[in-house]
Amino acid sequence: METDIAIARSVALRPIAAIAESLHIPDDAIEPYGRYKAKISLEWLNARKSSANGKLVLVTAINPTPAGEGKTTTSIGLADALRHTGRKAVLALREPSLGPCFGTKGGATGGGRAQVAPMEDINLHFTGDFHAITAAHNLLAAMIDNHIHWGNALEIDVRRVVWRRVLDMNDRALRDIVQSIGGVANGYPRESGFDITVASEVMAILCLADGLADMERRLGDIVVAYTRDRRPITARDLKADGAMAVLLAEAIKPNLVQSLEGTPAFLHGGPFANIAHGCNSVIATRAALSLGDYVVTEAGFGADLGAEKFFDIKCRQAGLAPDAVVIVATARALKMNGGVAKADLGREDVDAVRRGAVNLVRHIENIRQFGVPAVVAINHFYTDSDAEIAAIVEAAAHHGSRAILCRHWAEGGAGAVELADAVAELCDGHGGGFAPIYGDELSLFDKIDTVARRIYRAEHAVAEPSVLAQLKRWEDAGYGHLPVCLAKTQYSFSTDPALLGAPTGHIVPVREVRLAAGAGFVVAICGEIMTMPGLPRMPAAEAIRLNDDGLIEGLF
Repeated sequence: METDIAIARSVALRPIAAIAESLHIPDDAIEPYGRYKAKISLEWLNARKSSANGKLVLVTAINPTPAGEGKTTTSIGLADALRHTGRKAVLALREPSLGPCFGTKGGATGGGRAQVAPMEDINLHFTGDFHAITAAHNLLAAMIDNHIHWGNALEIDVRRVVWRRVLDMNDRALRDIVQSIGGVANGYPRESGFDITVASEVMAILCLADGLADMERRLGDIVVAYTRDRRPITARDLKADGAMAVLLAEAIKPNLVQSLEGTPAFLHGGPFANIAHGCNSVIATRAALSLGDYVVTEAGFGADLGAEKFFDIKCRQAGLAPDAVVIVATARALKMNGGVAKADLGREDVDAVRRGAVNLVRHIENIRQFGVPAVVAINHFYTDSDAEIAAIVEAAAHHGSRAILCRHWAEGGAGAVELADAVAELCDGHGGGFAPIYGDELSLFDKIDTVARRIYRAEHAVAEPSVLAQLKRWEDAGYGHLPVCLAKTQYSFSTDPALLGAPTGHIVPVREVRLAAGAGFVVAICGEIMTMPGLPRMPAAEAIRLNDDGLIEGLF
């Protein structure tokens, strides 16, 4: 079977200026990064804000499994199919993180004939956005320790510094560290640690800001530490916000690339959905909406994480109202949810599909709570049997949704035309009614509990008294109106990754809470989720190398 990277290299890409021209973006609004990548001028985009009237389609999925679901692949295939049927479609996706590229998941540029390109560039350094975010984040960390070293005029309690450092790599050894050892010249020793860059509040700020001024304001609002009397210290107090904004001045401009079929694609920002809010930038989404009639975007992992945060955080803050949702499912993944081991997924097992379909049904029911119509995309694998596909169609229909078999991986946009027509029909017939599932006026813990009960179907959420006290202090300080971002395993509705299907009655334990005042939400870390992943026993990095022609091999 031809590899993704081989398929991508077999396609002659159009110059990025031609892709921009197809969207009527003038030459003076394009900042090329080579022949096939460009950033788009914020000034030009700001002048188009009032024309953002495209239909917004969210692609989400069932809970991910090692069998694979193909959410990004389906997003790309759908956009290609919309254009294949004569509709003006634009993609708005996230950028990949280096951690998964060299770990287990691989890249995030789609697969088969449904990819965005140039695949190698996008999966690796791309336009340097993640490096800029890492630098801005760590500049702030350095300025905290420097301020303490030179007298600590702000009276920061070194035991209450909450700003950790970041790295865009999976490295479990950095989760918890002791820093500043080695003598007086190296500062004050304290416990700290690293998170992965995609979990950084700076990443969230870049993705939620609506421009340079808003980004700098949000950067200044970041709470980095507390004094002994628990007074918050911000990045603005440390006079770090200006320099951080300078480091991000290029990164905040959205990146334009293309699919293998020439569909314009904005790839910008990349927070993970299991530990962050999981959506591409507001700037890129609005840009796409001003340039296309249909905008296909995605949210990370399953709908219980990415879609919920897309609705309750991104749409709430940005004033967006999605018109339709696509829930991606595969027969293989549903068989795993039905109890089949990965090694046995190639064998037909209709009963396992029916058992596992409870996971799909739960996501259909959850999406309906937000008032948005949904269709199911069955991402086809060559091992799927007709009976297994029929079982998925039947399960979706029984709960009021249409399920459509899609072959975009093998056929590109032509393999998802039926899905494109169904999505367009949903969008054109949608009369509004979208709403988040909780209001701003609820207490922070009640918001956490609402997500746990209504989306995860838990009995309730629980937290230690110290966590509840911290939430109360933030409410008293004026942060009670913020939405919540629950960080938990992506593999289950519960906080137990082994509990597949559609569990009910479980408990969601809130282990820790973090205030992201600049991003505008409160993070609740649930269960054993890690904000710095580790590499697997056999990381993908072991197979990545340059061949004799200097070309990259092994990237997927």
